[in-house]
Amino acid sequence: MVLFIEFYRIDRHRHHSGIPIRSAAMPPLAALPGLCALLPPLLMLAALPQRPGAAAGWRRFHALAVAALLASLASLGLQLGLPAATPAAASPLPGLAAGQLGAWVAVLVQVLGTVIGAVSSRSLEGEPRQPRFIAALAGVLAAVQLLLLADHWLVLIAAWAGVGLALQPLLCFYDDRPFARLAAHKKRVADRLADLLLLAAAGLAWQAVGSGSLPALWQHLATQAASPGLQAAAVCLALAVVLRTALLPVHGWLLQVMEAPTPVSALLHAGVVNLGGFVLIRFAPLLEAVPAARALLVALGLATAVLAGFVMLTRVSIKLRLAWSTVAQMGFMVMECGLGLYTLALLHLLGHSLYKAQAFLAAAGAVEDTRRRLLRPAVAPSVASLVMAPAGAAALVFGLAALAPAAWPAWWSGVLALAWAPLLWLPATRGPDEPGALRRLLGAAATLAALTLAALLGHALPFGVADAPLAAAGPAVLAGLGALYGGLALLQARPQALAGWRRWSYAGFYVDEFATRAALRLWPTRWMPAASD
Repeated sequence: MVLFIEFYRIDRHRHHSGIPIRSAAMPPLAALPGLCALLPPLLMLAALPQRPGAAAGWRRFHALAVAALLASLASLGLQLGLPAATPAAASPLPGLAAGQLGAWVAVLVQVLGTVIGAVSSRSLEGEPRQPRFIAALAGVLAAVQLLLLADHWLVLIAAWAGVGLALQPLLCFYDDRPFARLAAHKKRVADRLADLLLLAAAGLAWQAVGSGSLPALWQHLATQAASPGLQAAAVCLALAVVLRTALLPVHGWLLQVMEAPTPVSALLHAGVVNLGGFVLIRFAPLLEAVPAARALLVALGLATAVLAGFVMLTRVSIKLRLAWSTVAQMGFMVMECGLGLYTLALLHLLGHSLYKAQAFLAAAGAVEDTRRRLLRPAVAPSVASLVMAPAGAAALVFGLAALAPAAWPAWWSGVLALAWAPLLWLPATRGPDEPGALRRLLGAAATLAALTLAALLGHALPFGVADAPLAAAGPAVLAGLGALYGGLALLQARPQALAGWRRWSYAGFYVDEFATRAALRLWPTRWMPAASD
């Protein structure tokens, strides 16, 4: 922190581009959101010191987590209640600032952290290393909350690196499991490469702007075109987010952390990997000034969404299906950020986090539900519903989107229709105790309409983000999602005809095998426990 303050002083003295610097004296009302926003990371840091005795440690963690949740709710409420002209982003500490975007995500993170802590205290009962788990969980939450407040390149880089360092003890909680060690090592390699890219992006942006402050960068971009240095910084930032967000080809560690306790999987899939989406939304002004960075995000995000979607269709394990689903959803969210649909990306981030937390924490129930379904004979969807479902979904989505035509581009309604079309599938045959086709269709249509209306209403929430749609990428995105839907429909209609493709898809197209070899070649390590371990 001393280093950050010193760099901030240098910024104040050397910055001569005419960009106004916030005064240290700020109105008391404007300081309240920032003060409340500082409490969650501080309270989680207070939970780090652990004494022997898991019960006392969990009681302390639960109390501090609830206090941090109340503080984050207070910060969000104060920011939403402040007049528009009030500088809500003012902060009493250099390099940190409270904004509406970070406040929404901070509430989500603290809700998830509090719930995951409560579940962990029960699921890990009897484990001798619970104090280590509590300290690591508190460290992850503190680092994430600090990242959400980052208003300076150095704070952002340090906080994101801190998230990865605090995660390592959780990933290797059962350190006698080889794949847990391998997953932690692969994530360590990806994190260090991302750190190097972020440092390069920070250095290039600092040189171009004359300051490491993010508001100074936004102000610079508002008055001048992006220089070659800033363009390179945007590309480095995009690649760093790809590495941190488990997109292909560095997605393998996210699949192998299934060896960690289930609450750790919930923390990863519901919170940590989603941070890449937050950072991209935060850096929207830089991305909008550099089309090459946006094109890179769209291409990598779309490829990840399509390939991971195909792999997920062929997996049987419940947790692995959820893991591949997360990879596909991260690709979709990064693609949304590259397309400039930041509000949709934020809604996607919030909704995916809540869904994946519930899915992993209720994984045992999902296994039981699957076993019960396996007792009934599987019925494939009818060919007619496979063909007609996209048209029906498009009619609903386009019709409801007409209520708020400025919410998203028209071509994005086609993307949503393809993504939600499977909801309208009908079985080829009906069982004796199953509802009729009309009842099924009405229920599915109601669900699809509710999803569309929720997305439209979400655009009315005060997130503090502004969209900048990239219309030129629309046809490519529609083609990619169309290919994914076509493959899914063929798999349902003629599964035996695609046996060769299924083998490749089941193996994840062997992408992770190449990435694993490259990681071990770049940074050799012993990931198989020794006989004495």
